[in-house]
Amino acid sequence: MKILLADDHDLFRAGLGMVLNELGADTQLVQAASLTDAMQCARVESDLDLALLDLNMPAMNGTDGLQQFRAQFPEVPVVIVSGSDDLQDVQQALGNGAAGFIHKSTTPTVMLSALRLVLAGGIYVPPQAMRQDLVSATPAMATLAKAEWGNRLTARQMEVLRLLALGKPNKLIARELDLSEGTVKIHLSAIFRVLDVNNRTEAVLAAQQLSLNLDVQTPKH
Repeated sequence: MKILLADDHDLFRAGLGMVLNELGADTQLVQAASLTDAMQCARVESDLDLALLDLNMPAMNGTDGLQQFRAQFPEVPVVIVSGSDDLQDVQQALGNGAAGFIHKSTTPTVMLSALRLVLAGGIYVPPQAMRQDLVSATPAMATLAKAEWGNRLTARQMEVLRLLALGKPNKLIARELDLSEGTVKIHLSAIFRVLDVNNRTEAVLAAQQLSLNLDVQTPKH
């Protein structure tokens, strides 16, 4: 796997490079300190699997640089790695084709999970962006947020969430899905963690707010 890492801070590149090595023993890093260098590297390294671009490095000029890179290398998924806390930066990056937006303060564990999601074809939207009121977000941002939450829930967890939305207790959920109550509790804990809620009611409300499709057919056992 070959990853382009472009950032104008040598120390940050060195630290992030150590994290990226956790993606696999075959990980190869190509480094650049500006958008100009990054684009030159991408021309030479035609087999890039991923590009990580700083939003504020030389020649980048915010999302203008992202658009330039995407226009020349549309087949390479791009993740913006930035110190910006501005929701507008997240929206503009994702709206201009970025496959993810990761804050520089993100923990290595979360960063690796986000990059694995992108490498698998998904889109990573940072939690702080998804917690914003989706009504005030742009349509593109809202769609991405819904897709991201959906990708984080397994098919079985969606089934559990659907039955939860119908008001069914754990015992009935377990019976309908042919699971043990202990397994149902494990799924519920995972659902609460993914949706960032504390109880059953909040989980259902979060799913409704995010417009997750709970109208799934439960297998008959």
